[in-house]
Amino acid sequence: MNQTEFQQKIASFTSIEQALDYFEIGFDSKFIDQNRIELVKRFNGYLILAKPDDWFSGRRALKNAYCKVQRSKLDRHTRSACRGCTTCQRR
Repeated sequence: MNQTEFQQKIASFTSIEQALDYFEIGFDSKFIDQNRIELVKRFNGYLILAKPDDWFSGRRALKNAYCKVQRSKLDRHTRSACRGCTTCQRR
């Protein structure tokens, strides 16, 4: 799959859940329901900043967006770990 086909594949997603499933990222449905808009905006922002050219770079952009949104919800004054993100590298 070349870069153009890959970007068309990403553009064809109609929900963030489709993207999460495609990139094999585990997720918490309740978290997605509560933070859908912020997650979609962040993911799209990462796609604009660095055009993904393969599955791995697309997965990295979505994973970074998911973790960033999740970590933004944590208490900044405690050292609590991410919860609900089954693929977080920041545990």
